[in-house]
Amino acid sequence: MKQIILGTAGHIDHGKTSLIRALTGIDTDRLKEEKLRGITIELGFAHLDLPSGDRLGIVDVPGHEKFVKHMVAGASGIDLVALVIAADEGVMPQTREHLEICELLRVKRGLVVLTKMDLVDDPDWVEMVKEDISKFLKGTFLEGCPIFPVSAATGEGISELKELLNSMVAQSEMRSPDGPFRLPVDRVFTMRGFGTVVTGTSLSGRLRVGDPVIIYPQEKKSKVRGLQVHALEVEEIFSGQRTAINLQGLERELIQRGNVVASPGALVTTHMVDVHLELLASAPRPLKNRSKVRFHTGTAEHLGTAVLLDREQLEAGEKTFVQIRLDHPVGVLRGDRFVLRSYSPVQTIGGGAILHPLPKKHKGQDKIKASRALETLLSSDESEILLWHVKDAGWFGISEEQLRIRANVTSKAMERFLPKFVSQRQIIFYDKENRRMLHWDTLEDLKGEITEQLSSYHKRFPLKKGMLKEELLAQMPRPVEVKLYNYVLRLLAEEHLILQEKEWVRLASHKVDLTEREESIRMEIEKAFKEAGLQVPFFRELSTKLAGTPRQHQDILQWMLSKGILVKVKEDMYFHRDNLSLLQNQLIEFLKENGEITTSQFKDMIQVSRKYTIPLLEHFDAQRITIRIGDSRKLREGRSS
Repeated sequence: MKQIILGTAGHIDHGKTSLIRALTGIDTDRLKEEKLRGITIELGFAHLDLPSGDRLGIVDVPGHEKFVKHMVAGASGIDLVALVIAADEGVMPQTREHLEICELLRVKRGLVVLTKMDLVDDPDWVEMVKEDISKFLKGTFLEGCPIFPVSAATGEGISELKELLNSMVAQSEMRSPDGPFRLPVDRVFTMRGFGTVVTGTSLSGRLRVGDPVIIYPQEKKSKVRGLQVHALEVEEIFSGQRTAINLQGLERELIQRGNVVASPGALVTTHMVDVHLELLASAPRPLKNRSKVRFHTGTAEHLGTAVLLDREQLEAGEKTFVQIRLDHPVGVLRGDRFVLRSYSPVQTIGGGAILHPLPKKHKGQDKIKASRALETLLSSDESEILLWHVKDAGWFGISEEQLRIRANVTSKAMERFLPKFVSQRQIIFYDKENRRMLHWDTLEDLKGEITEQLSSYHKRFPLKKGMLKEELLAQMPRPVEVKLYNYVLRLLAEEHLILQEKEWVRLASHKVDLTEREESIRMEIEKAFKEAGLQVPFFRELSTKLAGTPRQHQDILQWMLSKGILVKVKEDMYFHRDNLSLLQNQLIEFLKENGEITTSQFKDMIQVSRKYTIPLLEHFDAQRITIRIGDSRKLREGRSS
């Protein structure tokens, strides 16, 4: 059974609610104020069982200009529109605005229902109104559609209208069941004994009783306790159905109209979206850069700032790329439609499609570059859009799940295109366990940046054996994910471009050679430490007596440490390797003969002060020559030399 959604549109008091009551027997005005004032304030819902056995869900929207935001929420997710125009008045201001909203939301099909025929006696007047309507619809998606005269009061044309709707539904395509489940919430209430219930029109996917869901953008978790479609309990719902969902474990206050009930991981929550905006030809004034606007998508309305990317002002009837920066987060996907209304006075001024649900903030000259890049997202096919997002992820890389959400493509499309990209060397999976990938150009860019950083470092510190890996990562001009960084280092090592030694990394071509002047300083340092024996000077004191600069002294010291000529025992305390080796042999011989040695015995043995004794003993402990037991040291097991 097909379930298609019909939405009404039209000026206040043109008979939308009366028409629905005549068609279905259901009064969609449920609020006391609506009945007292005789106008629709909130969204109303009804359904019509058609002769074919299909069911038509109907959304009744307010016609008053003060409640156009409710109309936009109601128009979200409709398949057909019934543009309701009273025969005694013809086209009015909200008729125009409602039709523009339907066009911006890309409603594809519909009809015009000419109501209140019982109030018009003059056939010529009716023909004139019809002619006026035909002119009004010219160039819109309703051009050439049926204009169907009815009277809810007398029943004139109601049966024939049902037949027409039956035919239109039969020709309508059902929405694809592909993709994650999404339902923009248009109503929230509490039922005694059941708890919180939300209603809306499901946009995609399917949902079963017991399934977990997330409420976006607040990302509250819940579970489906029960499902209804037009007051009938069901076990499963599909895209395109008017649905009530009984949510488990969520208070009514935690949800509101504009939220989206969706499968876990189905959406991204964002404060910014990149969009393609069409400013209506009827917009009262140009849209200036950084104007405050009202942003409607799904059933949500939020204030935001419209940042024009390629100009300072957008004229009526023009199109361009815009970044909308929102005051509050929304949960959206690429391809979702939106409507833009001015901040004050409130009026529909434009709309379009969301191109990027999670963009970077575009500033300065980057705005022009971003505008050109968005052309790809506007006009390309799924494969190009996927590849664009992989490249856009840059040095962060992107997971398969993140890519699916940002590009808003089906799992089937991912399965079809990703292996092809890998085989063509357009993307590479650097973390197969977590299915994270990188664009090939980005990989080459990263490799080039790492080798350039190392080359620059070697020029500045020619005597250092290399660069600490953590330091190299910190020096990168943009953040890099750690797993990706290590992956690129491994690749560079496999290509023999760099060498890794524990925490150090250097270019494979890097050779440490001392200049004549540096060799002279080195010999002076080595002589000082060798002749000092075990009563070595602190290097900072020795440095003041050396030729050259403090920077050169430190570089030469590091070079000597890397070559093992000097050994660091503690901060600023270094020993010549020959002297330390002799001491180590002496200590081992003593322990082999005596079994253990105290600090006092060690001090007497080497004839130096305590400032050297303790660091030397701790050094031999760290080198696993000795082991401390109480106040004594013993030879470690397995150490015989």
